Amino acid sequence: MTQVQLQSLIRSANDHFRAGRFNEAAEAYSSAIAAGADQPEIHDNLGMVLSKLGRLESAIVSFRAALRLRPNDLYAGINLGNALAALGLLPDALNAYRQLLAYHPGAANAHYNLGRALYQLGRLDESIVAFREAVSLDRSHAEAHASLGNALKDSGRLDEALAEYRRAIEAKPHLIAAHSNYLYSIYFHPGFDAHAILLEHRRFNDQFAAPFAKQRTNSVGSASRTDSAIAEITIRGAAPAGAATPGFAVRTPDPTRASALRLRIGYISPDFRAHCNAHFTLPLLSAHDRTRFELYCYSDVSQPDDVTEKLRSHTDRWRSIVGMSDEQAAEIIAKDQIDILVDLTLHMAKGRPLLFARKPAPVQVTWLGYPGTTGLSAMDYRLSDPYLDPLGLNDDCYVEKTIRLPDTYWCYDPMNTDLAVAPLAAKSNGRITFGCLNNFCKVNDGVLEMFAGVLRAVENSRLILLAPAGETRQRVLQKFQSESIAADRIEFVDRRPWRTYMELYHQIDIALDTFPWNGHTTSLDGLWMGVPVVTLSGPMPVSRGGLSLLSNLGLRDLVAQTPEQYINIARDGSSDLPRLAELRATLRQRMERSALMDKTRFARNVEAAYAEMWRISGLK
Repeated sequence: MTQVQLQSLIRSANDHFRAGRFNEAAEAYSSAIAAGADQPEIHDNLGMVLSKLGRLESAIVSFRAALRLRPNDLYAGINLGNALAALGLLPDALNAYRQLLAYHPGAANAHYNLGRALYQLGRLDESIVAFREAVSLDRSHAEAHASLGNALKDSGRLDEALAEYRRAIEAKPHLIAAHSNYLYSIYFHPGFDAHAILLEHRRFNDQFAAPFAKQRTNSVGSASRTDSAIAEITIRGAAPAGAATPGFAVRTPDPTRASALRLRIGYISPDFRAHCNAHFTLPLLSAHDRTRFELYCYSDVSQPDDVTEKLRSHTDRWRSIVGMSDEQAAEIIAKDQIDILVDLTLHMAKGRPLLFARKPAPVQVTWLGYPGTTGLSAMDYRLSDPYLDPLGLNDDCYVEKTIRLPDTYWCYDPMNTDLAVAPLAAKSNGRITFGCLNNFCKVNDGVLEMFAGVLRAVENSRLILLAPAGETRQRVLQKFQSESIAADRIEFVDRRPWRTYMELYHQIDIALDTFPWNGHTTSLDGLWMGVPVVTLSGPMPVSRGGLSLLSNLGLRDLVAQTPEQYINIARDGSSDLPRLAELRATLRQRMERSALMDKTRFARNVEAAYAEMWRISGLK
């Protein structure tokens, strides 16, 4: 092959890469390398293409080939670390980043990616140091500011986290992830009420989502179906592609379709995998009436697992949208002629708010991620229940119309039923053990003060608390010390695999809920293990999760309206060992007999809600 032919082949490979034709790009780059194009850039580009194709092991080989030719190549070094991290080889990723930093100690992006790997390992203090180094080297590194915010949030330092999200937004106003992180995190902050939260969400909609409404047409679409789409990519040295104008027509609902054909329901999530959301998506998908509803799932899961396959088995059509832009995914959904599109994420990690802003389905509804608002004018409905959203309470604090399921917002499947309930711990160790295994971002100073009040009220009791190691635990101990609680009454635990996490409930007699964001999955996990939960109910849905769960179990006496009541309920409950033992032995059966685990009942209620949405929307 002549040099001219080789350069032509490389240009062809680059063109394929930019156009998202990854298989063709991989073949062209491989042919160029075989023909003698042994440059670091070519190996690096091949590695990026292979990463896009999910062939991470082969991508790692290419990145290492680039580094053999140029050991200090910044791009290849970062890409190698990222590929190793994507495979879950986090210690190897750390080594790759640190080796790179030996050559480039001032590379902000290398410090940022090091911080990401440390964050994934749960080493929050170290990740904070790495992120702070990245932003000190590059004040405009928006992603580093946003990731620093995430680490600070998980450490319970919400004010600092929100400040970092604002800095990220200031540095890169169109970084949607930073905006979403901010909107999600303000729910945890006791200083934001429902009206303030709505205002922030409306600002997001006005800035990013509302412009898509002007681009949408209002005619009935009749696009043919497709099973693939071109994914958006960025190649080294290439400018990112601009946002495209939606190339599909928005269909209008036909109210007669529900009786004539199966309604086509589309679910979108990055969490169709071993994730807490699977405890709720699995019951619904498995119990859907497939004679009336056709189920499509749009999965943003780059590393599918056994849970992915279990969920997939309950659908009519499964599509991966990994690597697709919002525009490309929206076009696929529109061509599939989805009738009702369901958001399962809102503004949590890897949410797709701007996909929904494009309105690829005539009816759009949000459920499950958390009981809040997306803020999107294109989102028609939100699911809730009568306990989370009583009529008349904050009805004006959602962009969406609220549809209340009659019993519960959650239907729970523990997924592993071989884990037995242990005897009441207090009977064997002679003292009450309280526990809080919620994500620590839910634990603020007010929560710690309530916990301290409980410990003061119950002599010789102790608290098991899930909290990040390092600075966070020292700060918590200082807070307890200021509340006259000795350090030896607090036992800290780390995040751990599901089974060993569930076994922690064997040691806990009473679970203490958080506020303003109550436990949701965590509370259900504890109840399944026979552990009653004392909760504090508030005015927002996220602060009424405990009320919803306990009302469905007939345990409203465990729901407090004030911090003082919370302390008294925990104190009185701890003094009644016979009742605690009875709850330990019967809570699982209560759950199994309740709406919280009746998947058929839940699915019929959700389906009735879908049918009503379709009917109402068709009459607009």
